[in-house]
Amino acid sequence: MIAATSLARADRAAYRVARTWGHTPAAERAVAAFSKTGEHAVLWLALGAAGAALDRDRRPRWRRALAGVAAAYGLNTIIKLVVRRRRPTVDGLPALIGTPTHLSFPSAHASSSFAGARAYAPLIGPAVYPLAAALAASRVYLGVHYPTDILAGALLGTLVGELSR
Repeated sequence: MIAATSLARADRAAYRVARTWGHTPAAERAVAAFSKTGEHAVLWLALGAAGAALDRDRRPRWRRALAGVAAAYGLNTIIKLVVRRRRPTVDGLPALIGTPTHLSFPSAHASSSFAGARAYAPLIGPAVYPLAAALAASRVYLGVHYPTDILAGALLGTLVGELSR
């Protein structure tokens, strides 16, 4: 119980830092626009579909990787429906973007991004990891996830992405 309370306190404190540090109207607009590319795993699904369409020699690998991203997104949705953790609500720090649901745990942006990074890295290189991390972090910056939502999503996505390689 004490560990859970300490974790919740640390989670909220980290959320407050991310939600207040480095914020300007221009930065918030840029991060919001960037974050939208990760909605419903669209960026990662499009990347996998393009790879499968254009890279004939490795098409089966691209298809497995693409299936992994889709599976991570679907599994994430199921877990959200079971856990039912609500998105952060902190007085004076409203979310900076809308979300399709009020459910927060785990982060679908993090799940799909890390599944994509893990599955696509052997095909296009490790540069996909910073992209995945930035998309995941954008969700805390914008006030729609706690850091633990991101961590859980990243772990889920990494596991599913590894299984799809």
